[in-house]
Amino acid sequence: MVGSSHEALHRIFQKDPTLLTKALQKVLHVPFPEPREIAALNVDLTEIEPVERRVDTLLRAETDEGTYLLVVESQGKVDERKRGSWPYYLSYLYEKYRCEPVLIVITQSSRTADWASRPIRFGFRDWHSLTVRPLVLGPDNVPVIADERQAEKDVPLAVLSAMTHGRGPQAEAILESLAAALRTIDPDTAAVFVQFVDSCLADPQAKQMWRDLMTAIQYFWRHPLAEQVREEGREQGRAEAKAEMVLRVLEWRDVPVPDSVRERVQACTDLDQLEAWAQRAVHATDAMELFADE
Repeated sequence: MVGSSHEALHRIFQKDPTLLTKALQKVLHVPFPEPREIAALNVDLTEIEPVERRVDTLLRAETDEGTYLLVVESQGKVDERKRGSWPYYLSYLYEKYRCEPVLIVITQSSRTADWASRPIRFGFRDWHSLTVRPLVLGPDNVPVIADERQAEKDVPLAVLSAMTHGRGPQAEAILESLAAALRTIDPDTAAVFVQFVDSCLADPQAKQMWRDLMTAIQYFWRHPLAEQVREEGREQGRAEAKAEMVLRVLEWRDVPVPDSVRERVQACTDLDQLEAWAQRAVHATDAMELFADE
């Protein structure tokens, strides 16, 4: 099960490797040759020495022009250590497989995309011994797909659009279009895409909107993410019931409950904390006594 946006952003290319070559050709306008075959490779680049180096996703693309290794790195923020690790990845992969490696960075951040797109150069000013130029997919070049028909034409690209732009001003239109398009593909693939999008939505309002849209799609509830959503719902329900009990105990005992106390109790989702407040409510003569030990 995908548990983070970092993982989802690169694993989508494992699910649909052709999406990566389409992104290179159509989004970045790189004349990458059309692959005859794409295969996933082992991402572990650890050597005999105890130094672990692992790429996020590694694909081998067989084309009429030769064999290429597509190295996909999901990048959440600026990390200057990549200045050393990315050139290492490419050199090591070339030495191991003897075919050309291509570095593709995907991010949800415009700032990170700008940083990642800068060439990495080793050497002195007028002579570079090594230059690494990452290809970057981010919110400034991945297309915004907010039209249902457009989403249906290329569902994987629409998924990438939602994963990249899910916290922007067009999030609602993007998610609604994708939700409709998912009905046109096979349920198992759609369920995986649902989880990728859910993992990448950092904005709570957008995430809730996405889950509300997905409740109408029956196959969604066969996916492991569905159990997570149901459990979160049950947990929220228990917290709300416990918070209501705390307030009712105070009211039954004719203890005035200021708005500040009511809001704090209702906002709490910690069941242990609510249980402690419930026990204090039985004896409290003032609502603020709930928080006496905090």
